[in-house]
Amino acid sequence: MKGSLKVGITYAHQFTVPLSKTVPALYPEAAEFVAMPEVFATGFLVGLLEWACIKAINPHLDWPTEQSVGTHIDVSHVAATPPGLTVTAKVELIAVEGKKLVFTVEAHDGVDVIAQGRHERYVIDKEKFDAKLGAKRRLS
Repeated sequence: MKGSLKVGITYAHQFTVPLSKTVPALYPEAAEFVAMPEVFATGFLVGLLEWACIKAINPHLDWPTEQSVGTHIDVSHVAATPPGLTVTAKVELIAVEGKKLVFTVEAHDGVDVIAQGRHERYVIDKEKFDAKLGAKRRLS
């Protein structure tokens, strides 16, 4: 981690919601999801918030040797967003506790605030992380 990785880093990331990021597309194998409205899926919203956090901190890591993984998410999803609207995800790094990073996150679709909450990430050494995954695969 570089010395520039400090509390106060902010980032705003925009994404126009395509049909492929709506609830029916989340798990097309599930009839229950396929029958639901074509609105931005919470699962994809979480991914967008993570993406914004990654974009915020990557310049402050030794990318790609160092990366970050999500470890906790606490987000409300309070308004539906149809395809075609552009969602802006705004994130701010509010705590650096060793390798643990804590963010506030918010998303707006141009009409409503659609999400607010907290997200935690952990900085990893990609090589060591991959080695642990390999060991886990061998156990299964």
